[in-house]
Amino acid sequence: MFKYYAHPILEHCGSSLICPHRRVHNRGLAQNGIRTLPQYHPWNTFKSFHEILLHLQADIICFQEMKTSRAALDRNLAVPDPFHAFFSFPASKGGYSGVAVYTDSRTVTPLKAEEGLSGIIQPKVPLTMDERISHSYPYSHEMELMPDDHDNTPSDLVALDGEGRALVLDFGLFVLINVYCPNETSDARLPFKMNYHFMLQERVNKLIGEGREVIIVGDINICATPLDHCDGHLASNAATFHDHPARAWFHNWLTPIGCMTDVVRSFWPGRKGMYTCWNTKISARETNYGTRVDYILATQGILPWIKHGDIQPSVKGSDHCPIYIDLHDEITTSTGETLSLRQVMPTDRGPTDPPRLAARRWDEFSGKQTLLSSFFAKGAKMTAPTTSETTHSSRPPGSLSPCSSQVPAILSTDNAPQFPDAVLPDLVVNVQVQDPDANVISTSVSLPFLTTSTSNGQPAQSPTPTPSPSECSGDPEQKRVAPLKRRPTDPPAAVASKQTKKQKKEKGKGPSMVVRSGCGQRTLAAFFAPSTSQSQLPLQTRSDRHPASASQAEWNASGDPPVLSSDGDHATDCLEADYQLALHLASQGADPLPLTSAAGNGSSSNSKAAWSQLMAPIQAPSCTVHGESAKEYTVNKPGPNKGKTFFICSRPVGPGYDKGKGERAREEVDHTYRCNFFKWSADVRREAQKKNGSGRTQGSSRP
Repeated sequence: MFKYYAHPILEHCGSSLICPHRRVHNRGLAQNGIRTLPQYHPWNTFKSFHEILLHLQADIICFQEMKTSRAALDRNLAVPDPFHAFFSFPASKGGYSGVAVYTDSRTVTPLKAEEGLSGIIQPKVPLTMDERISHSYPYSHEMELMPDDHDNTPSDLVALDGEGRALVLDFGLFVLINVYCPNETSDARLPFKMNYHFMLQERVNKLIGEGREVIIVGDINICATPLDHCDGHLASNAATFHDHPARAWFHNWLTPIGCMTDVVRSFWPGRKGMYTCWNTKISARETNYGTRVDYILATQGILPWIKHGDIQPSVKGSDHCPIYIDLHDEITTSTGETLSLRQVMPTDRGPTDPPRLAARRWDEFSGKQTLLSSFFAKGAKMTAPTTSETTHSSRPPGSLSPCSSQVPAILSTDNAPQFPDAVLPDLVVNVQVQDPDANVISTSVSLPFLTTSTSNGQPAQSPTPTPSPSECSGDPEQKRVAPLKRRPTDPPAAVASKQTKKQKKEKGKGPSMVVRSGCGQRTLAAFFAPSTSQSQLPLQTRSDRHPASASQAEWNASGDPPVLSSDGDHATDCLEADYQLALHLASQGADPLPLTSAAGNGSSSNSKAAWSQLMAPIQAPSCTVHGESAKEYTVNKPGPNKGKTFFICSRPVGPGYDKGKGERAREEVDHTYRCNFFKWSADVRREAQKKNGSGRTQGSSRP
């Protein structure tokens, strides 16, 4: 048995074909396309897309609304062995529309494949006549198209066929069309939708005229009969159901009026609630409040091969469900002749020889083109510049250089990642030291070309630096290497000016504001110290525990915080400042956080109660019809109300639920389902606050 399976896995679904042991599925995807499929069970239990396809047990699988592009397609989706993949993407809109067909190469391989319905869309090397499925294609001047609001009709079919909505594959026994028809999102979109339907119908007529049998799978975005709509049974809808131009066209295209048979409905002619799409935003799937817009249509000649067809509403993956058909392995004709599916459906192509449209034969997946991602794959190596390429033979006198032990990660390339032909960017080392004259020297070292700038304004370029003995000593005041970052080289005057301004800012401040020059970090004590002038601070040292540091003695003598020369000094003096603050507070017997007075406790309690009331969650109101707690939602639609929250009836939607007086006749309302209760959350909160305020007023007035 050959099976064709159509399943909308994400948001939109298509249709599918099936036989006793082989099945064709049509799955439509929407909202983030196939990438969101792993969010659903059982698909999230599989490690790859290849495993998902195998789980379907189908020979042909169709998807609609892929919402991706060729550039974003990875190998996992493009060549999932043993399947051949065929794709159609929009010409200009990325992440929009798109359809795909997967065929199991072990059982079936299409003879030919085309993208689009008009024959206009071609690969870089156009298909030859032998590679084309049809000899004739639709033309705009041969069809009666619907004009737009400006009374203009399309002069060609490029725009209609440029949204990646159709794939056509020739399997010998039949021609398969996987289609995702446009939705009527607005009145202005209706002409585009209708003209696309006309183009689809014309392409089928051309194929029938050439003697071919056709199977159409996909999301038609039309309800064929009132039985296919959740509100179709209501009197207000049944009488005018086919007045819509799209429904009228579809009704006339299907049998008994037209040439196409609704295969799944033919097996379930009177079945109610056979829906394939639900509005997940209002939880419509819980009560089966949906529509049937996904179909498998077939011409009369292929019907004897179709064994069975149905939908699979229990399989989730989007707001659509899968549909499928099974094909017989063999049939007996009216003359008594037995025909095998393999006889009438030849697959003379090997598993590595699909039509040229297959993704397996694209340059990026056939080994003819190197993907950008391959340059970042594991195992890539990189070679760093040698020492001879990054050093010079001499160093100008007076230039500064960091100790080799201080910058091993900069100067050493032994452990660096290796990439061929890679170019290492310049590395900049910022060093701040203090000379014997207490002049701050700011040094910027650039590797491999070392540029040194000092406070005397004499920049110098240096080769690989040679450390001096004093720089490499164990002295705690030794120079440290700042984080690797580029910093602009200031003129000597600007450096001096900056330092003078910082020193001026630091004058007159106590230990809570001791900072390192060029660093804006404050000490922890600064956030808890009371406002105290410097003359009020005690001159105490930790002589009983640790000897005072040079910077501390400097501070006690002059009253000005010293300029720290390194990160280590900064950390030490910050701790010293916190310690001095603790001694000061202890000597005064003060509390860093003074307790509130008894009189203030009442005010604090009132403030706390007010804030608790303000930040408390809103108590859900009750709907007016059922008296049940309403459910809160958030407006996501762009506009002035986006982000606002509101309450509506918590009951699920269903046939005859109350949409409002303007959209539902009162005699057709079924109060078993959701009522029309609505209230903004802000109004609910305002009413609750008003009620609580009046209650407190009445309570306070009582004797």
